[in-house]
Amino acid sequence: MTNIIIVEDDPMISEIYQKKFSDSGFHVMAAESGEQALVLAKKEKVDVMLLDLIMPKMNGFEVIQAIRSGGYDENIKIIVFSNLNQREDHEKAIKLGADGFILKADYTPSALVKEVERLMDQYREGEKNSLRMSGDESVVDKNTAGKRILIVEDENIFIEMFGDKLKQDGYEVEAANNGAWGLKEALSKKFDIFIVDMIMPALTGDEIVARLKMEDSTKNIPIIVLSASVDSEVEKKVLALGADAFYVKTQIIPSQLSKKVAELLSRKPSE
Repeated sequence: MTNIIIVEDDPMISEIYQKKFSDSGFHVMAAESGEQALVLAKKEKVDVMLLDLIMPKMNGFEVIQAIRSGGYDENIKIIVFSNLNQREDHEKAIKLGADGFILKADYTPSALVKEVERLMDQYREGEKNSLRMSGDESVVDKNTAGKRILIVEDENIFIEMFGDKLKQDGYEVEAANNGAWGLKEALSKKFDIFIVDMIMPALTGDEIVARLKMEDSTKNIPIIVLSASVDSEVEKKVLALGADAFYVKTQIIPSQLSKKVAELLSRKPSE
């Protein structure tokens, strides 16, 4: 669970954000002033601070400066969330030590949650890559060892993009570039999860999902379906057939797909 402090001096706006983040699985703490934010950051475990810049007494710039000057967890991610849209404001916040800058006017509360989730995934991925480059093997998740993934996809760019990330995270990955071959591989070998493109030669994604769910050997194996287009009817169809997740493949980054794979593989069979 991600621990977030929402620093916002408008109680009504703060309450809206608190509910949205809480509903999305965050552990939420709230501060109405910079001083309160610093107290929380000192005594609580904080992963990210969503920080308004314009506040009475102590403004957001001063909060950033205080946290980055020492005495606080250096791993706290500070994301500025403000109506100040001048370039110099952005540059000043980043120079003082903010990790991100979001304009309030550009995001609804729901969109804000997704953007913060995206940024946190990005930060974590960057940290993992840095550790990998330093030779630190502790970043390899032992739970991924030996887990085998079949990607059924006819475009090599997506096989490489998603496959490289999954391999980097410790999975064994095989690929099939048409539907018929993919189904044959799925039924003849042992895999822990399938990632299936919707439109392919020989057999389509929905046909593959239907066949896999009919076979005793594969009916309980998770399936993620990828599609080149946004089509709610197609999504409803494959989910009804038994797929576990559906994504537009140009709208999901490799780290997000890997995260979903890990989530599905961690589930108990009855879930």
